[in-house]
Amino acid sequence: MITANQYYKDRFGHKMYKASISLNVTCPNRDGTKGTGGCIFCSAGGSGEFAVREAPCVTVQIDRAIARVANKAGHNAGYIAYFQSNTNTYCEPAYLRNVLKEASKHPKVEALSVATRPDCLSDGIIEVLADCARGIPLFVELGLQTSSDRTASVINRCYATSIYGEAVERLHSIGANVITHVIFGLPGETEEQMLSTVSYACDCGTDGIKFTCLYVLEGTELAKLWKAGSVAVLEREEYFEIVAKALALLPPGVVVHRLTGDGPKSLLLAPLWTANKREVVNYINRRFRL
Repeated sequence: MITANQYYKDRFGHKMYKASISLNVTCPNRDGTKGTGGCIFCSAGGSGEFAVREAPCVTVQIDRAIARVANKAGHNAGYIAYFQSNTNTYCEPAYLRNVLKEASKHPKVEALSVATRPDCLSDGIIEVLADCARGIPLFVELGLQTSSDRTASVINRCYATSIYGEAVERLHSIGANVITHVIFGLPGETEEQMLSTVSYACDCGTDGIKFTCLYVLEGTELAKLWKAGSVAVLEREEYFEIVAKALALLPPGVVVHRLTGDGPKSLLLAPLWTANKREVVNYINRRFRL
């Protein structure tokens, strides 16, 4: 398994940290263009609860994010400007160009990472990303979550799985590194279907992958289903058994950027084992000998 830490050290020569940024953007399945309410697991923060908010500009957000980890990172660390919340390419190309340019000029930023949806990569946006990739390493994170169109309908993803494969191809053509988000434990999915999603992402050529378990946050549509007893969540050992099988499917060279995620404790309803991050990290280190 190639971990993100090892990949970044090999590529940049030192440890890298992410400086999370929140832009004034939303998603096409929130504003009514393709749907409303967003994906059923997504909170009002648009998966960006840990980003620095209410900052006047991207530069200030980066400065504040760096300040949060400065003591841990030390002087030799590098930073990735991480456009995290909502769908960061769901905007006018000119706006995206300006914020990416501003981030790339920050003296401590060595790479950019843009989280988005595969269906929000218009020709104009691809042109902006291509220009960006010519000047600085560019990672694009795609929210696939599942390769099952049936499950996609259940979670209100609002795009066909085939669009993901097309997006990976277009991003590779401009020199972007693609990281794919996958969720285990989505409603109604079997272990076989979860592993099929991993195989599909790899077959499409993803460069990296992020795994997370389905967790339930207060205020989401998923929370309503969970409280009604319609949705179950994975226990720790059950989840990591699936992760272990998924890792065995990865071709050489695919980087593992995350083995699981954690939601904000103030909103987390289940599974509660994800709330104890230190214990989870220790468990991961023991199980996968990291």
